Amino acid sequence: MYPEELVKPMRAELSDAGFEDLYTADAVKDAISKEGTTLVVVNSVCGCAARNARPGAKMSLDNAKKPDNLITVFAGVDKEAVDEARASMFPFPPSSPSMALFKNGELVHMLERHHIEGRPADMIAENLKDAYDEFC
Repeated sequence: MYPEELVKPMRAELSDAGFEDLYTADAVKDAISKEGTTLVVVNSVCGCAARNARPGAKMSLDNAKKPDNLITVFAGVDKEAVDEARASMFPFPPSSPSMALFKNGELVHMLERHHIEGRPADMIAENLKDAYDEFC
């Protein structure tokens, strides 16, 4: 588990952009099951989260269509919330960072770490925007 002082600025990068930080399994379950679309970002302390995932997630919101709900959980910190988010992303294996788009509680789009690592933030944003255009 990472100390809160370390992850606070990394959390803020997404929460300042409108993402809700979730800490419990029930909160994640409730958010994902909401009517409409929900983007879940599994945040991480790794370099690809800082360089690619968080900036890409934020850039993706500059789109005509976007998710109704934006949530984030932090790998290595929010164990209960992360476990629930990852269970909802089955059959995809756990990875962080990762991003998943749900529509009416159903997983409709997934970006695993291998889709994020080594790819520029604008490419990740475009991938998400394409999903928003299709599902939102």
